[in-house]
Amino acid sequence: MAHIIVVGNEKGGAGKSTVAMHVATALARMGHRVGTLDLDLRQKSLGRYMTNRQQFMATEGLDLPSPAYADLPEIEQAQIGPNENIFDHRLSMAVAKLEPDSDFILIDCPGSHTRLSQVAHSLADTLLTPLNDSFVDFDLLAHVDTAGENITGPSVYSEMVWNARQLRAQAGLSPIDWIVARNRVGAQQMVNKDKMERVINKLAKRIGFRIAPGFNERVIFRELFPRGLTLLDLRDIGVKNLNISNIAARQELRDLIKSLNLPGVNADF
Repeated sequence: MAHIIVVGNEKGGAGKSTVAMHVATALARMGHRVGTLDLDLRQKSLGRYMTNRQQFMATEGLDLPSPAYADLPEIEQAQIGPNENIFDHRLSMAVAKLEPDSDFILIDCPGSHTRLSQVAHSLADTLLTPLNDSFVDFDLLAHVDTAGENITGPSVYSEMVWNARQLRAQAGLSPIDWIVARNRVGAQQMVNKDKMERVINKLAKRIGFRIAPGFNERVIFRELFPRGLTLLDLRDIGVKNLNISNIAARQELRDLIKSLNLPGVNADF
C-alpha cells in the first residue's frame, strides 16, 4: 500500500503548499512514484502549482521528474447512502485511484477545518505540519500563559490530530508519525525565537510529535510558483551557478526530507 503523507495545519499562510510541492517533487526525483491531492477545493494552491508545472514543461519542451496529480472525483448525491458523507467517498475514491501506481500519496489540506481535512488526517501515515515561528500560529497547537512560557492546554488543531489518532487506533492502523516543521525561523537570536523553541519542545513531549527544520522565508519560493518549479529543478532549466540563498534552501529541503524518515527513502539528492 502507498504511504500517505498529509500536509496539514488549520492556519493559512504557513507554507503548506510550498512544502508539499517540494517534498513531492523531491521524492519523484529520487525515483519514487508519487501521487498528490489538493483538498482546498476553493483555492487549490497545490493544484495550481502542478498545473503551472505542466504548462511550463510543455512550453519549454522539458520533461522534469514530477509527481502525479488528481482532482477529487465528482459524485452524485444519489449515489450516497442516507448515513454516508459525500466528501468521504470523494476522498476514498481519489486515494484508491492513485494507490496502485504510487509509492507515496501526498495530501495537501486547506488552512481551515473541513470534513475532508479531518478524514485525511485519519489516513495519514506521516503528518507534516508546517508552522510559522510565531505564537499566533502556535496557538493552533496549544494555549500558553501571558508570559509565553508555560502551556495551559491543547488547542483546536492538536485536538483534531488526537481524534485522528484515536480513529486509526480503533481501525487497527499504525500510529501517525507527526512532524512539526518550524518555518520562517529568524536567523538572529531573539527573545521570541527562544521562547518558541522552549514551548514547542515542551509540547512535543506532551502530545507526541517530532520537530523538524522547515524553510526560511525566501523570495525564490514566490518566484518559482508561476512556472511550477522547485529548488531541485533550477539546474534543469539552465541555472548553473546557484546563489548562496538557493544553496541554503536546497539544504533545508534535504534536512526536512531526512527528518521525515519515510520508508525506503534515501535523502541524498
